[in-house]
Amino acid sequence: MKSKVYRKIMIATDGSKNAKKAVSCGIEIARLSEAKVYAIHVVPKYLSFSMFTGPRPPSWDEVYDILKEEGNDALEYVQKVGGDAGVKVESVLLEGHPDNEIIDFAENNDIDMVVVGTLGLVKATLGDTGIEKFLLGSVAENVIRHSKVQVLAVR
Repeated sequence: MKSKVYRKIMIATDGSKNAKKAVSCGIEIARLSEAKVYAIHVVPKYLSFSMFTGPRPPSWDEVYDILKEEGNDALEYVQKVGGDAGVKVESVLLEGHPDNEIIDFAENNDIDMVVVGTLGLVKATLGDTGIEKFLLGSVAENVIRHSKVQVLAVR
């Protein structure tokens, strides 16, 4: 039985192992509901160069080219998984702050559901309380908190 609940599903990917789990889940939901998939990767416009070490930090152009190439690789992966499942996938490479771009794209394109990886849901104990809480990756958390569109977080 096919469901028409979801017509447009957006899968936000960074190409990580966890994002690939989200891709598999999103593609399967799209297959079952005969939905179109929008594969989204956001290349950040700004990074802190304090994370780079060595005698010469790379130039922004060098970093941007690497990030763009990795983004295209991530989008190609979604295309392949979607193609193997018979799901139509449109790839979109955006620039900006990832969570803002994901939310804006979803709202401006009538997306029915956003699928994101949690970047490895981490369980942490709060001090001596013994209470555990789950910490999401910051992009996934911000999308969940601020999106007006349904969000499926996959771990």
